[in-house]
Amino acid sequence: MNRVALVVGARGVIGGNLIAHLQTLGDWDVIGLSRRGGDNGERLQHIAVDLLDSEDARAKLSELKDVTHIFYAAYQDRASWAELVPPNLAMLKNVVGAVEPIARDLQHISLMQGYKVYGAHLGPFKTPAREDDAPHMPPEFNVDQQQFLEQRQIGKAWSWSAIRPAVVGGIALGNPMNLAMLIAVYASICRELGLPLRFPGKPGAYDKLLEFTDAGLLARATLWAATEPRCANQAFNINNGDLFRWSELWPKIARYFEIETAPPLPMQLSLVMADKAPLWDAMRERHQLAPHSYETVASWGFGDFVFGWDYDLFADGSKARRFGFHEFVETEAMLFGLFDQMREQRIIP
Repeated sequence: MNRVALVVGARGVIGGNLIAHLQTLGDWDVIGLSRRGGDNGERLQHIAVDLLDSEDARAKLSELKDVTHIFYAAYQDRASWAELVPPNLAMLKNVVGAVEPIARDLQHISLMQGYKVYGAHLGPFKTPAREDDAPHMPPEFNVDQQQFLEQRQIGKAWSWSAIRPAVVGGIALGNPMNLAMLIAVYASICRELGLPLRFPGKPGAYDKLLEFTDAGLLARATLWAATEPRCANQAFNINNGDLFRWSELWPKIARYFEIETAPPLPMQLSLVMADKAPLWDAMRERHQLAPHSYETVASWGFGDFVFGWDYDLFADGSKARRFGFHEFVETEAMLFGLFDQMREQRIIP
């Protein structure tokens, strides 16, 4: 009998890649939850639901009695860290509250987190970050979500895991945290305007140590942690396994797009790229690109956030290896492979 995965946040880069991986395995039925829904397929059902509405969640999820694994990767963006807590905690509670009481063979709940658990969003923090590092001052919704699962799991047969990736590399349109696509669009616009590719981040960010997590690698690690008994009730950092500096990678990105580089110039992308929608529309027509709107291909505020890291940002991934997950991905190969896919899909010229 197939296991049944409920993927929450099915249209995001993390949830979408997890669904794609599950579909290759043959022994999983998949149910995807998102606000927009999606196209059903073989052993795949999409449900459009507003997870902030507890009544809608209970109504839409009331028949999911066969779910064996919940993979939670949903996210609601807000203007401040404190404002992130209520909606993101509420969505998780509404999913678990609707499904856990009726899922007769629920085995595992997987929670997608990130390095915010270590205070990476606040400023320089201890690196490499480890899963047992001391907590930081709240608010932080990732921490609240994990504490909710820990309390809910007491005395239950199911287990949980918390997965902590770095910046995730993958393709998903309309995703607010898609750095690879943002870089590709930024470089494509620079090329269209005959400009060199300038690093737009803070002066100190260009030479700091960073890392990525490939979305496919993340999907495989997430499933591994959810099905390996030794991983029950554990948190794991999941990263590609290598480090990079923008100062080394940025010229290689420029060469990929066949443009020159120039010295970094700090600029707020959310401001300087705000008027480029007409240019993007013209590029779409000129290069016969797929009909994706400017708003769906890049979230410039996220770029400002990531390029503002003027401190090292990486975590120790050895715990996952000690527990048995040994895969790795070369970050450069991942990034240029994603650029190739974007060209094949006519997202960028």
